[in-house]
Amino acid sequence: MSIRLDYGRQQSKYLLRITRAMTARLDLDEVLTLVLTSSVELLGGQAGLIALRQADDSFSVVASYGLQSRWLPLFAPLLTGIPLSSGDLAHGHWSIPQLRAKLAQVAAALALDLHQGVALPLIVDNAITGVIYVFRSRQEAIFSTVDREMLKGFADQAAIAVRNARLYQESVAEKQRLETILEHSGGGVLILGRDGQIQVINRALEQLTGWSHVAGEANVYASRVIALVNNQGIPIDWPELPREHASDTPLHIRQEGYLLRQDGTRGGFVSVIFTPLYDERGQLHSVVVNVTDISQFKETEEMKSAFVSAISHELKTPLALILGYADTLARRDVQWDDKTIHEGLATIKEEAERLTRMVDNLLDTARVQADGLSLRFTATKLDLLAAQVVEEFRVLNTGHLFTLDFPPDYPPARCDPERIRQVLNNLLSNAVKYSPPGTLVRIEGWADDNVVGLSVSDEGPGILPDQQERVFERFVRGRDPRTQKAKGAGLGLFISRGIIEAHGGRIWVKRTPQPGTTICFTLPRMTHRQ
Repeated sequence: MSIRLDYGRQQSKYLLRITRAMTARLDLDEVLTLVLTSSVELLGGQAGLIALRQADDSFSVVASYGLQSRWLPLFAPLLTGIPLSSGDLAHGHWSIPQLRAKLAQVAAALALDLHQGVALPLIVDNAITGVIYVFRSRQEAIFSTVDREMLKGFADQAAIAVRNARLYQESVAEKQRLETILEHSGGGVLILGRDGQIQVINRALEQLTGWSHVAGEANVYASRVIALVNNQGIPIDWPELPREHASDTPLHIRQEGYLLRQDGTRGGFVSVIFTPLYDERGQLHSVVVNVTDISQFKETEEMKSAFVSAISHELKTPLALILGYADTLARRDVQWDDKTIHEGLATIKEEAERLTRMVDNLLDTARVQADGLSLRFTATKLDLLAAQVVEEFRVLNTGHLFTLDFPPDYPPARCDPERIRQVLNNLLSNAVKYSPPGTLVRIEGWADDNVVGLSVSDEGPGILPDQQERVFERFVRGRDPRTQKAKGAGLGLFISRGIIEAHGGRIWVKRTPQPGTTICFTLPRMTHRQ
């Protein structure tokens, strides 16, 4: 009798020690290994398995003891037919059907000396989350009721430890996923504590502001990292965030302004959204700050406004002339001579044609955006086409000099000549518009085995390097004050790029050491097979 009590005390001490060790661990693999090792040792077994329940109610082996990993797939029969209800467990009726026969099948397949097996479920909140298997090699070592009760008492504690480790694993994985999302988010994100100190700052915001490694720094507050100024450089104060949640507390507070970087330089124009978060008592817990660089959007809006203003002015001038001459010629109290009538009608026709070109440009802009340009390809000699366009410009622009330089064996291009005439008109018009009278406009050609190239150069102020790609966008014009004075809506180069690219060609600003602007484009060369 005393021997049994002493054995029971030893088992109780062992269970207490193992239970404490399990609950002190949160790593799932460590917990599973400890649970299985303890279970096998507790029952004097030689091998064991733990299988956890998956989302589709199947079971998968997640830990093994005394077995080689390459053997585990052959234990699949033991994982089928596992009862999912724990209702019969209290009455001692829970068991895996034909467990002994399945074990014998596996042992025979692997030539293993496994004769006895016991399986008990891991149960949390009346749900079976897994199964512990313990195997003995001795045929006569049958698992007794005491063995089962001992394992059951241990399994209840093990199930809780496994559940906690699983929840911890899931929370760590979710935390890592959120951190990855924040870190690789395209927009800047800042998370502040209730005291205004920075808890999290992501990579995008570090790049925007120039601040880095400031999370947790006691002397660095968010108002220093996200410092906004208006157009005049006047600081924009941070909004007051309610410390307590009320029915009228705003979900978000938004500000816009230019971002001051850590080195004091002015960065891009940003939108800042403050989202206060409150705890269950309605007290401010933290603040999420989203920072988005909207410089391009703001610049586009400004360009649209400038375009509307420019196009309105461009439309008003010919309309005023047309209406003025029409009203004058229509007066009944004056007898106009033929010369005056002819000049008035010529002006009306010229201004009407100017309006037509503007409308055509707007329509072409819409077609380029919708990829709706219609082209009629033919073999076209660009040198002859350029000579025709230049001759027209010479007549209308006597203050400029024009030269053409094409190689004698210049090959034909595969293009729509009318659309390329439009491109040449746009390029020559810009060259004349943005260069002083008396200067030279050069048109040059070249070719290789695949393409035919052409360039238009002027001796104007040129295009700033950071603008050389952007001048082909809608509404964009060079920032040089001398170019801003010239009339225009910023659509010519946008349309030209759309036409050239629709041909399968390329257009760009060539960087040259001499002053002025050189714009080049290439078109596919016409071949005998086309």
